[in-house]
Amino acid sequence: MARSTVVIAAVVVAFLVAFPVPEVTAKKYLVGDKKFWNPDVNYAAWVQGKHFYLGDWLYFVFYRDQHNILEVSKTDYERCISNHPLRNYTRGAGRDIVPLNETRAYYLLDGRGGCFHGMKLSVTVETPPPPPPPM
Repeated sequence: MARSTVVIAAVVVAFLVAFPVPEVTAKKYLVGDKKFWNPDVNYAAWVQGKHFYLGDWLYFVFYRDQHNILEVSKTDYERCISNHPLRNYTRGAGRDIVPLNETRAYYLLDGRGGCFHGMKLSVTVETPPPPPPPM
């Protein structure tokens, strides 16, 4: 019995060496950094220079009795209309996430007052770049 366990372990190790598990690269983005999800934060500037990849997620911190996080269509985003959200990511704690599970554009805004003092965020999710070739 012990010999078969050693053989199985050796096969597993050989498999992992031959086919290494890819490194997990998902990234958590704190929306607004230290300014969080609040009025009068320039979220268009916050997005600049960032690349959002499939599997990443957005972490929103806000006052739960004052704000929320809604996903809307591009048209509603441009007009700051929150009456017909595609999805409500607010769970009530004021510490909520938006998982970026699809390669597409996400249009998010504060639904209480519709883009209250600039509270809207658009991110485009890309396919991750291929890993570097093995050495």
